[in-house]
Amino acid sequence: MPSKSSARLAALTVAAVCSTLSGVVLITPAHADTVRIHDIQGTTRISPLAGQKVTDVAGIVTGVRTYGSSKGFWMQDPSPDADQATSEGVFVFTSSTPKVAVGDSVTVTGTVSEYVPGGASSGNQSLTEITKPTVTVVSSGNAVPAPTVMDEKSVPAQYTPAGDAAANGSVNGLTLEPTRYALDYYESLEGMNVQVADARVVTATDPYTELWVTVKPHEHANRRGGTVYGSYTSQNTGRLQVQSLGSTADFPAANVGDELTGTTTGPLDYNQYGGYTLVAGKLGALKSGGLQRETTRRQARGELAVATYNVQNLDPSDTSFAAHASAIVNNLESPDIVSLEEIQDNNGAKDDGTVDASQTVTKLIDAIVAAGGPRYEWRSINPVNDQDGGEPGGNIRQVFLFNPERVSFTDRPGGDSTTAVGVTKVHGKAQLTVSPGRIDPAGDAWKSSRKPLVGEFVFRGKTVFVIANHLNSKGGDQGLTAQYQPPTRSSETQRHLQATEVNTFVKDILDTQKNARVIALGDMNDFEFSDTTKILEGDGELWSAIKSLPRSERYTYDYQGNSQVLDQILVSPSIRRGCDLDYDSVHINSEFHDQISDHDPQVLRFRP
Repeated sequence: MPSKSSARLAALTVAAVCSTLSGVVLITPAHADTVRIHDIQGTTRISPLAGQKVTDVAGIVTGVRTYGSSKGFWMQDPSPDADQATSEGVFVFTSSTPKVAVGDSVTVTGTVSEYVPGGASSGNQSLTEITKPTVTVVSSGNAVPAPTVMDEKSVPAQYTPAGDAAANGSVNGLTLEPTRYALDYYESLEGMNVQVADARVVTATDPYTELWVTVKPHEHANRRGGTVYGSYTSQNTGRLQVQSLGSTADFPAANVGDELTGTTTGPLDYNQYGGYTLVAGKLGALKSGGLQRETTRRQARGELAVATYNVQNLDPSDTSFAAHASAIVNNLESPDIVSLEEIQDNNGAKDDGTVDASQTVTKLIDAIVAAGGPRYEWRSINPVNDQDGGEPGGNIRQVFLFNPERVSFTDRPGGDSTTAVGVTKVHGKAQLTVSPGRIDPAGDAWKSSRKPLVGEFVFRGKTVFVIANHLNSKGGDQGLTAQYQPPTRSSETQRHLQATEVNTFVKDILDTQKNARVIALGDMNDFEFSDTTKILEGDGELWSAIKSLPRSERYTYDYQGNSQVLDQILVSPSIRRGCDLDYDSVHINSEFHDQISDHDPQVLRFRP
């Protein structure tokens, strides 16, 4: 299958959508032989002919999808009405390989339906379709309606209207304002033939044969070609997903900053994996932007370098060990301490009760040595089987690597999967009760989620407390193109509880020793401007060091055209006040189609 986005996972009839999601009242259509495509599409996101049978709807075929479970074709009325809110295109779902070709003039009899990609619980918008069709080809070889050009001028600066409070925040029933809101503009072109020209790639080609471009080259651009996501209220309106109706083998392997030169043309679809998508019958030619992987500077003799790196479900069967080792040695310059996230147990996702990860870690350490790096030592705590989220059987956990030639680890016995680490005072200094230890592993905040790993390190006689985190993922949150605006971020509930616990633990250390050096780092699964980060920072107990970078350089991850922050390193006041803090987000993965992880590592250097 060319794309996961072509999967039909769920469908609702229009009547169901209208009654449960939008409150739109169905109307009786005009006489069947007078119905045009724009009558079907209407001026809202839900067809006014929902659930109705329509007869002999005319159009020119603009695209044919022969793969996946969403087989069908798009057709467009070559004689549009004067209303910008009504689309002139529609998808005809045939379920089997369509017997039409681009340029055919057809008439279609069938039922108007609203298909919700991902199902109603996803919160996604719906796609207006004609289902159970009877198709008649009137003629072939006709000119396809000229594509609507989508560019910086045509896409509005405002992203979306607020949802209707009387409809639980849904925008489905609101009349489209395509000259005012970007999502309304895209919706007004749903199913139509559209075009972008000389479009810069802002998310690299993924394993599902799709990429993202921007039609607004100056919108929150950074120096490496991406589009930076900086707040919930300033969405990047020019982002657009691109797929192809052609062979997957012909799809370009693009990196961020590359360009699809010339024109890319095809119908505008909507799917659950990013919303509005240009399904290209014609792809522009790929022009490389020459993006290179970054290398950070090496720490000075008196600097402690601490890094965080999500290695994406690493287990002994993976082929990426040498590449990860090279990244740590050559791109990160062998940090003194490395917090690894997503280290799986010795047999990966096999769910047989195995929780030990010594083979995984040892294989990585050996690869680092082979790449010319130090022989790191490591500390971790095995989780209880299938209790820390992630792939069933994978038992992902955080692991500390440290260079014993530069750093020592303070071992205190007693830390295990169910024992909570605490803080005590010894000779006026804070100490961990166990090291390594886990924060409140039995607490509700950590149910089915990774528990923070805490360790006590010593560098040049100075103690540094390090808390390795992998907070609750954003799975289950509604997408930016959801029918509910603003979208619901349900995953925040648990993440806020977790952030509160981490902040409370840091407070315990600082209450015991005001000038203690504390670092909380890892995959926080949230933005530097998020409430999660604000809770972690508390009343100044911590500060996210990525905010020391210019706004255009604040990103560790690239998702649906947005370069964004998920990974962070937060520091206590004694580290921040040192004025020699040096932070680097080292871009080696997120912008590249041949990534070994979907996260970029982060490095903090400072003088304790």
